[in-house]
Amino acid sequence: MPTPIPFEPHRFQSTAAYYLAGRPAYAPRLIKRVVELCGLRDADRVLDLGCGPGQLAVAFASFAGSVTAMDPEPEMLRVAAAAAAAAKVDVSFVNGSSYDLAPSLGPIRIVTIGRAFHWMDRVDTLRRLDTMIVPDGAVVLFGDSHPRVPDNAWLDDYRALIDRFAADDMHRSLRRSSDWIRHEAVLLDSVFNQLETVGIIERRQTAVESLVERALSMSSTSRGKIGEKADGLAQAIREVMTVHARNGAVVEVVESDALIARR
Repeated sequence: MPTPIPFEPHRFQSTAAYYLAGRPAYAPRLIKRVVELCGLRDADRVLDLGCGPGQLAVAFASFAGSVTAMDPEPEMLRVAAAAAAAAKVDVSFVNGSSYDLAPSLGPIRIVTIGRAFHWMDRVDTLRRLDTMIVPDGAVVLFGDSHPRVPDNAWLDDYRALIDRFAADDMHRSLRRSSDWIRHEAVLLDSVFNQLETVGIIERRQTAVESLVERALSMSSTSRGKIGEKADGLAQAIREVMTVHARNGAVVEVVESDALIARR
């Protein structure tokens, strides 16, 4: 059984201001594809668990009857509420974590989790979700990756900087080690063991300043984690990216992906 990473409800407090601008956006085509594959209808309910700044909650609000966004960090919820207001969509916000999941939050058609499942007690979370999700519903894990293509050549230098400044983060080291149990294995041992993946690959222009904000949006290199060293990291990114950037931006090829888990 996988050992959970210790729960720190305010792990992302200092990252909230940088997350939306820094992290790769989920491809709109991916959202639409998940809606189709999961048979989401305008009367259905969606829960965005560990919603952060609300990327998925806002995206799904146009397709569902109601969306609830849940996160333990109040600052993330503040940013998410502002994003929902700007998009003119209706989202309900709940200050809480996977440890607060209960049948009273259901019934839910889809539970979305974006870049957050690894922070949860995954086995316990899936057991709780089993009491909330309708029989033909799904848990959908969203993420992103970078194909090894020439456009992404700058990533090696960028990741080397992140590795250097995040060297003292033991939880990051655990997630990158051979001892880490992948999400697929955890899901296969749960009731949500019917798995399907879908991905959308896009070429984008990404500003160097967005890469700075991306680094500051990561818990392992946030201002809350590394303190004044964050300024040094930001400057190092700007300097290293001058080799790769044109007009202040790099070309980035991103795969937005979703792992759909059903019973």
